[in-house]
Amino acid sequence: MNRRRMLLLTLPPALLLWLGDLVSNEPDGSWLPLVSGPLALGALLACRRVAVETLTAGAALASGALTLGMLWLAPAGGSWGLLESAALLALLTVAARTARVPAAYALCPRLAVAIAAGPVRMGFPSDAQTFAFLLTVAAGGALALGCYLRSLDRRRADAVTAVQEAERLALARDLHDFVAHHVTGIVVQAQAARTIRETAPEQLEPLLAGIERAGTETLASMRRLVHVLRAAPDAPTRPADLLTELAALVAAHGDSGAAAATLDVSADARDLALAPEVETSVHRVVQESLTNVRRHAPEADGVRVRLTADGGRLCVEVTNGPAPAGDRPPPGGSGGLGLVGLRERVEAVGGGFTAGPAPDGGWRVRAAFPPAHLPH
Repeated sequence: MNRRRMLLLTLPPALLLWLGDLVSNEPDGSWLPLVSGPLALGALLACRRVAVETLTAGAALASGALTLGMLWLAPAGGSWGLLESAALLALLTVAARTARVPAAYALCPRLAVAIAAGPVRMGFPSDAQTFAFLLTVAAGGALALGCYLRSLDRRRADAVTAVQEAERLALARDLHDFVAHHVTGIVVQAQAARTIRETAPEQLEPLLAGIERAGTETLASMRRLVHVLRAAPDAPTRPADLLTELAALVAAHGDSGAAAATLDVSADARDLALAPEVETSVHRVVQESLTNVRRHAPEADGVRVRLTADGGRLCVEVTNGPAPAGDRPPPGGSGGLGLVGLRERVEAVGGGFTAGPAPDGGWRVRAAFPPAHLPH
């Protein structure tokens, strides 16, 4: 949520609470709660710019000091600070969710005590005891909510890590297969060269050139294997199969009952020769994108798969038009993990990945892969 939207959502209830402080404040009461509320709200809104540990420590200290000061020096009565309590409860939730663990253990209980002690500023009537009890329960609820959200964040982070590791290992297996293919070709050509070196020495040159080319490709794949570690088990096993496989994916999308999809490949894209792991990654991007369309917008119109070349880079774009009411856009940006895996795969081979709403209200997935090696 951006800062402007947060302000728009926060200011109306904050203004109502501050007006409540103003109305309930007695004529001879202290004006400090009318100031502490906006200050506490400012601390809450500053969470994205200032460390939450610093804000929590400062808020707990300031609120506690204000309570002691008003109890000893200021006249009792009126409001203790409704806006201040609400803002500090929200800050307590944020701190319990995002603060570093050692600091959270030390600071959150102190802030909770400062919140619960706020009504003591009114003196010690029965109302103050009731409000203190309610704020104690509210502080406990804020702590519980923050801890629950922290556990959800941790589980999602673990799930994202697991998806990334799975993608790396899958691509590593693919690269292993490609390296094994090249090495097998080198061995076969070396054996053939030994066989004909006496009878047909003029044929050695093509064989040696093939061995050199296969060796160069093998070294390149090995270097990528060291840096990557992770493709879909049903992805194409040879680069020449890519366009055929993509056409089959697009045709299967329409056969599954979803709206028909189209495949558009530019002439420049057809002329690019890609590394094996890039081929499998292109296949995976198209496959996962079409799967998301079938799951979340099966009746969406204008499903289109485009392959273009831009400065030697292969650009893959999968778009669909607006979905009917009730359909949800593909997850991944904020909820699901499918697009997380795609991003990890594309970036692992040196590409770039974006996914999000299209200008027409549909959804767009775009991946740009590193420059090709040589033209066909």
